[in-house]
Amino acid sequence: MKINNPSFIRILLQLLIFLFFLQACFFTPLSVQFNAGHHIIKQKNQIGEASQIIWVKDEGIAFFKKTKLYLIEKTGNDWIIEGQPYDAVIGRNGFALTGQKREGDGKTPSGIYPLKMTFGYHDTVMTKMPYRQALSDDVWIDDVHTEDYNRWTKKTYTLANSYEMMKREDNLYQYGIIIEYNTDPVVKGNGSAIFLHIWPSKGIPTAGCVAVSEENMIKILQWLDPAKSPIIILGTNINGGF
Repeated sequence: MKINNPSFIRILLQLLIFLFFLQACFFTPLSVQFNAGHHIIKQKNQIGEASQIIWVKDEGIAFFKKTKLYLIEKTGNDWIIEGQPYDAVIGRNGFALTGQKREGDGKTPSGIYPLKMTFGYHDTVMTKMPYRQALSDDVWIDDVHTEDYNRWTKKTYTLANSYEMMKREDNLYQYGIIIEYNTDPVVKGNGSAIFLHIWPSKGIPTAGCVAVSEENMIKILQWLDPAKSPIIILGTNINGGF
């Protein structure tokens, strides 16, 4: 279709310029103005003794929405954001509302969860956190009908019909962190195998985990310190707080 109408072209250019500035307004200021300390203080009872926080949150609206991951550490009485936020991806269907995550829904659970264990394919990795090597017969159970639902075990030890291999043929779990969602206690059907791991590619969502680039995953592992009782905050509407 050939367009020769100058007015139409002018309006189209104005619309494109407007969309460009709208994107800038929603992304850059939100990253710069995000007041981590203010929001953390409001969640003090849930944060407990934690002085390291990974915060994963959506920024922007509609098709301008992006997910960012912040590293936040307490220094004295202040909460400081470490460097620039990382690009991240979450479940293909976004964040589940608090308490509404279900097995197989493609959503990432909202909430505040401890970070206690890291894992990966290598014998050891550069981290202060407890680390478990994933072997070829290691599986994470997502079969809601078994007693070892949402548990890491050996393939030969389980009667489950459905599970996730912890040592995959790709590199997604080469470096990972277990997010302690639905682990204590385990509620069958409320979701399983929620990790922070390497993404397949920028912008490609997960089945419910959080994922970042391999480079940033390594940085996160090196930053975490079990002595600082690290936690992860997922979502932006936890208990109506943020």
